[in-house]
Amino acid sequence: MKTTKAQTIRKPRPTPTPRTRGDARRRLLTAAIRRIRQRGYANTSVDELCADAGVTKGAFFHHFSSKEALAIAAAEDFQSSAMDLFDRAPHRKLDDPVQRLLAYVLQRRKLLRGELPEFTCLLGTLVQETYATHPAIRETCNKALFEHIDWLESDVRAALARLRTRPRWSAKSLAIHIVSVLQGAFILAKAQSGTSAAIASVDHLHRYLETIFVSARSRK
Repeated sequence: MKTTKAQTIRKPRPTPTPRTRGDARRRLLTAAIRRIRQRGYANTSVDELCADAGVTKGAFFHHFSSKEALAIAAAEDFQSSAMDLFDRAPHRKLDDPVQRLLAYVLQRRKLLRGELPEFTCLLGTLVQETYATHPAIRETCNKALFEHIDWLESDVRAALARLRTRPRWSAKSLAIHIVSVLQGAFILAKAQSGTSAAIASVDHLHRYLETIFVSARSRK
């Protein structure tokens, strides 16, 4: 059977849709979050990120001007996902701010499981390594950490309003302390290659909050 000219003409390849192009960016963000948590910022190369994401270097530089730009976007993406996780937790529906705070700490304790890169904080990992060399990354991490602190502060302030005597310290300072304990717990987990000291630290934080809010209310 003779093939006609019309039959031999190949159909043009479809133009990538915005969703297809966006998939490359999403895969690069996922690869960056995973690799930096596993190996750190300096030990993560653009070539490795491209290989992990299954994209070309051209695709990388289409979405990000540099590895630093990707790290900044990854930190912002990590923070957004984390806040969504905590916002959707069932205890957020509790009326009592003290119970919300205590349940939040228990939620953080439950997350201390699995391999270290699976539960340690990308923000803490990044800022510890890059604070002196990459000010843009440091500032992004600082902004994200204090976004979380501000989120906690609203519950701390509401819990303080239920106490008979106001302490000399502020709601903001306690929110900062909570995040500091959690970040310190991640460092201990890395130092020990295990979670025992981290869990003990978070348990002490839970008891501390109970002492401040639950015990104080019971003495009224």
